Amino acid sequence: MIMSRLSIIVPAYNEEETLEIFLNEVNKQTIELPLEKTYFFINDGSTDNTLEVIKELSNKYDNVKYISFSRNFGKEAALIAGLEVSDGEFITVMDADLQDPPEMLNEMFAKITEGYDVVGTRRVSRIGEPPIRSFFAKTFYKLINKISDTEMVDGVRDFRLMTRQVVDSILKLKENNRFSKGIFSWVGFKTTYLPYENRERVAGNTSWNFFSLLKYSIDGIVNFSEAPLNIATFVGFVSFLTSCLLSLFYLLKTLIFGDAVQGFPTLIVLILLLGGLQLLSIGIIGKYIAKIFLETKKRPNYIIKESNIKSN
Repeated sequence: MIMSRLSIIVPAYNEEETLEIFLNEVNKQTIELPLEKTYFFINDGSTDNTLEVIKELSNKYDNVKYISFSRNFGKEAALIAGLEVSDGEFITVMDADLQDPPEMLNEMFAKITEGYDVVGTRRVSRIGEPPIRSFFAKTFYKLINKISDTEMVDGVRDFRLMTRQVVDSILKLKENNRFSKGIFSWVGFKTTYLPYENRERVAGNTSWNFFSLLKYSIDGIVNFSEAPLNIATFVGFVSFLTSCLLSLFYLLKTLIFGDAVQGFPTLIVLILLLGGLQLLSIGIIGKYIAKIFLETKKRPNYIIKESNIKSN
């Protein structure tokens, strides 16, 4: 009997301390999993010894494959690179820091055998996470689910088990500006989520800070909603209507009551109001135009410097 294969995609940026711990823990926790495992480590332009550690692991284990980028292209690029080289009937995406509990793979596979196409994971708590980050994360999910047709579950992780059909569908989306959480939801298929408590990193420091997460959230909103453009249009209309009403009000006030309008304060207020609204609207439109500009360049999502994966 030929055993089905599981491709484990692991994006890695400055994870030299966690990689071997991660590999040993996954092997330990999935020893009963009836799947032949292959690890695909994606070195995303690390500046530490991540690549050297991956090479050592690949020399030690035949089922360890790797891709190393020419520079840091970001986690989204690492994810799509891993999906493109994966060759298993089942595919999972995991972080190397063990915040994704490897023992859950057993339960995830059991759910897959029940007929699900995707089994994702969802954090039900954010213990150990800075309160301000938790607040903005929850706010983001509330906002995106109100303004987007693509539902995104609060606390959902990239850690999920998918069938080959799902991954092939994801690979058909050739956009350069990628937001994987949205893409995973957009393709659909029969999906369920398994809850778990938040975990701390096993070692090392996260490369995500507040501002990088904020930028990532803005990209998600722009990529999966037209609401900001509609807001810009609405703001412009309200500004125009307000200006007309104020003009009419001051005209009638002067004609009826003979009350001269204070010119300087009114002028300053109107300039600040209309100027601010215009800049806000232009900024929103500019964000979408920038995305269009980047798409039209047709640049690759990443450039491979070296790899031990043989090309077909």
